[in-house]
Amino acid sequence: MDITIKRVYSYSRKPHEITPEDFGIPYEEVHIPTANNRQLYGWWIPANCESSRPGATLILAHGWGRNVERMLPYVRNLHPKGYNLLAFDLRGHGSSDRDAYPNMLKFSEDIRAAVDYLVTLAPEYSVCIGVLGLSVGGGAAIHAAAVDERIRVAVTVGAIAHPVDVMRTEFTKRHVPYYPVGWLMLNYLQIRMGVNFDRIAPVSVIPRAQAKILLIHGDRDMVVPVGEARRLLSAGASDAVHLWIVPDKGHSDCNEHPGFWERVGSFFQDSFPANSSSGEVRQAATKLLDE
Repeated sequence: MDITIKRVYSYSRKPHEITPEDFGIPYEEVHIPTANNRQLYGWWIPANCESSRPGATLILAHGWGRNVERMLPYVRNLHPKGYNLLAFDLRGHGSSDRDAYPNMLKFSEDIRAAVDYLVTLAPEYSVCIGVLGLSVGGGAAIHAAAVDERIRVAVTVGAIAHPVDVMRTEFTKRHVPYYPVGWLMLNYLQIRMGVNFDRIAPVSVIPRAQAKILLIHGDRDMVVPVGEARRLLSAGASDAVHLWIVPDKGHSDCNEHPGFWERVGSFFQDSFPANSSSGEVRQAATKLLDE
């Protein structure tokens, strides 16, 4: 059974080859402790503004089989807007530690570990925290926001609504019949991981999220169908969860839409100011908590 699971979920683990410095953006390599005594490799990229105006911090999470380099387009476009950025390799990816089977729940733990890291080592940067996640990283961002009230804003691109749906799609792609093989694998994984997929699914937990959430999804996404985004929208609070279906885009190219960065930047800016003094940022955070 383990061999079959590894075949279905195998991916090429590669470290990054390009860094923010290649684009003239200063950064610091960091190592973030996470669950099971593992460490995450990451980049800390402080905003290019006065130290007395720390602003808000965005945590950037890539998707399945990728690494921190995937977030460079987001670094290049969000850094000039005045945000502090913390991007990292999820567990089992890039230069981060391995930890048995990577999964969405572990990725959620990794995002929350990044929040802990900020709060502990850089409290002045952690008054307003947002998360931007791609694909499975987007699903993890929703889960993290639902269980951690310190995350006030989340933007997802191609987020999954339920891990089983994604797994069944992978079974089909790899010609693995769902009954009985796929069904047995899913139940075996739940036992091995000690989780219930229905309980941790983003579509199940999104109603609990107090964060403002922007779901972005390409209408031609063949990896995570756009119907997943509609399910998330329907399950979330109507005043807090928003959906933008990007025309003529798939799973990994929504950021190439001409209006993408303006839309994302405006959503973050409306949720909390990027360049604010500590007092102003605290006032914004208090406002969000009161909403």
